[in-house]
Amino acid sequence: MANPRAAVELVQDYSLEMTGKDVPALMEAKDSIPAGTRINVTFLGNEDLEMRVSAAKAVREMGFIPVPHISARRLSSRQQLEEFLSRLQDVGATDSVFVVGGDPATPEGPYEGAFDVIHTGLLLDYGVKDVSIAGYPEGHPDIADDVLWRSLDEKVHSLAQQKLHTTVLTQFAFDTDPVVAWIDEVRGRGIHGTIRIGTPGPAGIKRLLGFARRFGIGANAMIVKKYGFSLTNLMGTAGPDIFVGDLASLLASDASVSEGTEVAAPASGPTTGPVKLHFYTFGGLLATADWAREFTRTHS
Repeated sequence: MANPRAAVELVQDYSLEMTGKDVPALMEAKDSIPAGTRINVTFLGNEDLEMRVSAAKAVREMGFIPVPHISARRLSSRQQLEEFLSRLQDVGATDSVFVVGGDPATPEGPYEGAFDVIHTGLLLDYGVKDVSIAGYPEGHPDIADDVLWRSLDEKVHSLAQQKLHTTVLTQFAFDTDPVVAWIDEVRGRGIHGTIRIGTPGPAGIKRLLGFARRFGIGANAMIVKKYGFSLTNLMGTAGPDIFVGDLASLLASDASVSEGTEVAAPASGPTTGPVKLHFYTFGGLLATADWAREFTRTHS
């Protein structure tokens, strides 16, 4: 690994993802997850209000920071949005939220996308302080790049007007090159908040490729080899070691260049800004938390 110090720093303060059904898995993994870790709670169509709120409450009660998802296109009405925010506020889970467009091709209510939810101003009314919004380093299978960039700019501008802290959280990636190019573009557009780069935690290779196809993520032979597994051997598992090491080195290199020094810099700096990791836990919360702990121990 070219820059283990930068890699360890990049892994520190990671965030995780879970569903409403994953509370037992979180209980199993809680002792392996650092206190204060941000844990996103998804807004799936097959889960109801009680499951989502109960999961966010469990995250907080176990000593972590809940980041409930608000899926704009799944909301049937403004009343449903307010009910969700109110219930989250009741359990102390509205400081941080993730607002995303969501999967339905046709909105179930008045909100076409995340901007429409943000622009209501309701988030402030329910105590929200930090809003995560989506980023797509490898693009989106159904949305043109210029539309994605315009949407990102609009959401960031609206959040800034409301004095809400912005975090840009990305879809998961296998390839560092488009990720670094995308980070440079984000910073070049004057967006200075935290970026959390999504990547899968350790999981079965077939499972990883299945999610990649579902979300339109590049998974050709060259890219997956760079990530650390082969398309000719689908029976094993893969972890993000190579991806994390390469990304940390590239970010540190950018920081070093901007500072005019050859000394290895940390995995953030004047050009990259604050960059952290967000792990999609396709292989389970415990497996991901154990991987992060062992990676930090090995490379410290």
